[in-house]
Amino acid sequence: MNTRNKSTRKYFSWQNAVILITLIFMIINALPNLYPEKVSIQLTSNSSQIEQTSPQKLNTFLQSNQLEAEKITTSASGITITLANKADELVAKDLLKAELGERYTVDSAIDSNAPAWFKSMNMEPIKLGLDLSGGVLFVLDVDTERALFEHLKGIAVDIKTLSIENRIRGITLTQPTNNSIDINFPSSMQSKVEKLLSTVTQSAPELSINKISSTKITLLYPPQEQVKFRQTTMKHTLKAMRGRIEELGITEAVTQQQGKNRIRIELPGVHNPEEAKRIIGATATLDFYQLADSSNTAGIMHMTDSSGRKLSLNSKAVFSGSSIKNARAGQDEMGLPLVNLTLDSIGGKKMSTFSKANIGKPMVTVFSEFHRNSDNEIVKKSKIINVANISQHLGSQFSITHMSSPQAAQELSLLLRAGSLNAPVTIVMQRNIEATLGADNIDNGIKALSIGIVFTLLFMAVWYRTLGVIANVALALNLVSLLGLMSLLPGAVLTLPGIAGLVLTVGMAVDANVLIFERIKEELRRGRQTLSAIETGYKSAFSTILDANITTMITGIILYTIGYGPVKGFAIILCLGILTSMFTGVFVAKALTNMVIRENKSHLMGIKSANKISHHSAEKLPVKPALKIAKKTGVKS
Repeated sequence: MNTRNKSTRKYFSWQNAVILITLIFMIINALPNLYPEKVSIQLTSNSSQIEQTSPQKLNTFLQSNQLEAEKITTSASGITITLANKADELVAKDLLKAELGERYTVDSAIDSNAPAWFKSMNMEPIKLGLDLSGGVLFVLDVDTERALFEHLKGIAVDIKTLSIENRIRGITLTQPTNNSIDINFPSSMQSKVEKLLSTVTQSAPELSINKISSTKITLLYPPQEQVKFRQTTMKHTLKAMRGRIEELGITEAVTQQQGKNRIRIELPGVHNPEEAKRIIGATATLDFYQLADSSNTAGIMHMTDSSGRKLSLNSKAVFSGSSIKNARAGQDEMGLPLVNLTLDSIGGKKMSTFSKANIGKPMVTVFSEFHRNSDNEIVKKSKIINVANISQHLGSQFSITHMSSPQAAQELSLLLRAGSLNAPVTIVMQRNIEATLGADNIDNGIKALSIGIVFTLLFMAVWYRTLGVIANVALALNLVSLLGLMSLLPGAVLTLPGIAGLVLTVGMAVDANVLIFERIKEELRRGRQTLSAIETGYKSAFSTILDANITTMITGIILYTIGYGPVKGFAIILCLGILTSMFTGVFVAKALTNMVIRENKSHLMGIKSANKISHHSAEKLPVKPALKIAKKTGVKS
């Protein structure tokens, strides 16, 4: 018996150590939430001869404009103003620039007053969604019809090039609609044209051939293929937009399709949308062309470079930006900005073949983007960003030189790295959401959560007494663990529905304890002793709690997989809450119960338990009657 008790105590001490280490880890990760991020504005003097402004003057100036400064500090490098409200950043910067003029350089940064060791361990508070922190909302329109037209236009150029190579004369091509190409040719060229089109349809099997007459054939996209093309274009655009936003460093953004041809982008915490608008709204494509140097050309494009030279380009691109695998900004040996490109296997083969046959000849890099004009029509704007001679046989890696500035090289590499867009994308709606709305939502959500927790704690303490207090401690540890887990995961974002998920998590955590405590009551009523009833109650209720949480977890995973925005935020809190409530409601609560209740009590939760016969009572039992019975039966004791 002594050996078994020692092993049991050893097992429980090992289990308690694991639970304690896990709780400490979660609490440490939740601590950064006590130090919210603040916006600080730095004022740097441009001249030592100018009279320095004082913190008192700055504070008076801000108050006169209904702006509140939390603190204003001075140092050798300048003056730092910490704003009480993050939403006042842009207004404060504009007012200070207008007031101070050229005497000071005004910059802003987001920082927190958390201890240095938090920052050294990359510990951050929970990221807030658009409905809580404020930010920018974009709605983009994707012109899939124009994308289909441009795609067929490229096929038409390929047909024209093949007809020149195969010496098919008198052929003319037109695009009467976005989804068709009309091909007119002399009757004498009918067999050659049909052979050419069979080659074209092998590379583009989605096209169907409709023979109108002996001198006219129409290539067109069937309705089902048009639907597939539009869906593929939207998927590609969504992927490219998410890549661009990740390159901007906004990890908690939401990008989702809205309707058939629109994309909704939410950028929480972004209060200066100009940079994001410039990157998101750009439909950037990069194409590489050969100069038209002979009549053996399918078509000619006339363009002017930055120096004013007029160039004639072969309308068929050598390869396009879709072949670009990676793009990084850098510098050449002279320190001039450039963009280093890495192509995929298809683009690398095209570049190798072209450069090998054109060493010493120029290659033109054309940057194109779409935008809406004053008549709300989509217009394609192209410009030559580079004209360079091919100095050697190139492969899948080469550089674009003569960039105008390092910033231009950075932006171009970002756009190309995130993916060029096949369809014109324009911003049809932009809305700034003030952080004050988010502050009201947070306050209301915290009030609802607080009221729910207070009533829950009171009920558990009154109804289940000692075990209810243990459940309340486990519930508090559950909320802290959930905050720590959300702070630890980079993709977790707290939204207003997420606060509703927190309230739901409180109910789920208490539900596990209610099931356990009611089972303990049943065991006590059956006559079990206190410690035995507790052990049986936890063990018997565990399977029921596990089954209920698994079914809820499946629902949460489905919501997270197919949902976006608020639905996804709710699903994250729900799934993480299930994990923490199982941990604290079962394992932590059991460990606390074993620590508090170490002996069989006569009453537990108002129910009388079975009395245990003590060793002292057993020693006082009479021995003689037992000996007499033994003698009568002839049994030797």
